[in-house]
Amino acid sequence: MGIGLSPVAIKPNTLPDLGHKLSWQSSAPLSVAEAVVEMLTQMGVKYAFGVSGGAIANLWHTLQQSSIEVLHFRHESGAAFAACEAYFASSHPVVVFTTTGPGITNALTGLFAARWEGAKVILLSGFTSAPQRGRWACQETSPYTMSNTGIFSSGALFNYATTIECSSQLPEVSRRLALGTTRPDGFVAHLSIPTAIQSSLVKASLPRVNLSHSLATASEETIAQCAKLLSERSFAIWVGFGARKAAAAIRQLAEKTGAAVMCSPRGKGIFPENHPQFVGVTGFAGHESVFKYMQEKKPWHTLVLGTRLGEPTSFWNPMMVPSGGFLHVDIDPDVPGTAYPEAETFAIQSDVGEFVKALLKYFPQLPNQSNQLPEMRLPRPKRHIINPSAEGSVRPEVLMHVIQRVIVDNSNVVVMAEAGNSFAWVINQLQFTKPERYRVSTGLGSMGHFATGVVGAALGHDDKAVAIVGDGSMLMNNEISTAVRYQIPAVWIVLNDGRYNMCEKGQAMQGFQDTDAEIPQTDFARIAHCMGAEGVSVTRESDLQQVLEKAIASTSPLVVDVLIDPTPSAPMGNRIQSLKLQCTTSTSST
Repeated sequence: MGIGLSPVAIKPNTLPDLGHKLSWQSSAPLSVAEAVVEMLTQMGVKYAFGVSGGAIANLWHTLQQSSIEVLHFRHESGAAFAACEAYFASSHPVVVFTTTGPGITNALTGLFAARWEGAKVILLSGFTSAPQRGRWACQETSPYTMSNTGIFSSGALFNYATTIECSSQLPEVSRRLALGTTRPDGFVAHLSIPTAIQSSLVKASLPRVNLSHSLATASEETIAQCAKLLSERSFAIWVGFGARKAAAAIRQLAEKTGAAVMCSPRGKGIFPENHPQFVGVTGFAGHESVFKYMQEKKPWHTLVLGTRLGEPTSFWNPMMVPSGGFLHVDIDPDVPGTAYPEAETFAIQSDVGEFVKALLKYFPQLPNQSNQLPEMRLPRPKRHIINPSAEGSVRPEVLMHVIQRVIVDNSNVVVMAEAGNSFAWVINQLQFTKPERYRVSTGLGSMGHFATGVVGAALGHDDKAVAIVGDGSMLMNNEISTAVRYQIPAVWIVLNDGRYNMCEKGQAMQGFQDTDAEIPQTDFARIAHCMGAEGVSVTRESDLQQVLEKAIASTSPLVVDVLIDPTPSAPMGNRIQSLKLQCTTSTSST
């Protein structure tokens, strides 16, 4: 089966000016550091997160003297994860700053996460000055020590990367950054500036850069063809994180057509999970109701909006392939057809929101259908309510139920789930009705992402943010101290079971016994107190509601240390099945 590529048109779109008209008005000569910071300010940068060092002393000082809010973190990777989440919370590009050598390499995991997630993050780093290169400079960063690593060139990690060796490069740097920060998808850049260059003067005035932002949209002919295909028989809508800005239009399309809707693990809340047309979450920790729907009411077509359909979303399960094939919409033309190359796929390169709005014109609301949903008998995710007990450790299902009632249903805070058992329970158990209320990373899925990212999210939202994390993640990386320093109202809910539970259970489910995955029991409430934050320990289910209500009401950083029953298996069976299948496929192919 082949891939049908549609014709594409570029449609101008008028957006608020986010600072992509660049000019330098100062009459006094600027240093390179001052010019770069001014450039970033006019591009809409509001925050800079990082760890200082001698090689960026000039640049760090210049940032602190600007209108950009500078936060000094405890680890560069924490700063990068926080920058990723601050971008999603504020929609403004965020700067990460590091010194040379280990400062750069420490930040790489968080920057990889930002690239995978589609954030807009700009790394500013030091670089060893030319006269000192190759002479064993302190924390030397140069082609002698970090050659051919992809850290200083555009590629898999950075959409754009360059080393600024002289001020004459700045006009091109400003143009490339402006193009990147105004593109509709993510953008991760790296400006490496040698120590001596940071303080050198800009010799010529920098030109104004005027950019108009455009969105890729499919042609009218393509939209009409899609409408015809979707009108043939029943169809389903499969939404992912890339469709989050089109939530209202997607709901309107679903309700006009009666289409069933499912979502990726990152796409929870784009279509309300309590809606009668929602059949469940697909992929990792997803719902059995999705498979029931595909078995009993298999759609003829599936309209895929803003998801790559990769392993965490689909596990490449052939059951998810509709009889008539996919209609796959994505801003990236390389995405449609990649996950399921054997399936019939009609590929549409377009911004999801623009596409859905154009498609809606072909499905007018009938007069007698006003405010009425079609009668549906679709499979729905099952929610089992377990009553709290006064004895024993806290069961994760009970904790999720109380989080749903106290935090999700009765507040407006953003909830974030860390890689591991934490996001398995959250994906499967919690129910969201708005996309901006929920964040998870199932792509890179790094531990420590939200144990640190929660600080950036709370700052970017200018409100409380809650991270649900495991004890392994909290011991690996957290930024409690940073939240205390700047009084950011972040909340950590720690599933403390004294082990890497996903590893332990996952190994057992694959047939490997006696796995050493235990962690010495840690008192995270006491650690929080020692860092200057509030800390509360929960050992009984009956105390959960009162403690979580306190956490939501608190205006200070707070850690809720929950002693979790380690025996229940998180809902990750489909992931284990996929791993077993990969092993079987690999063995049979050799």
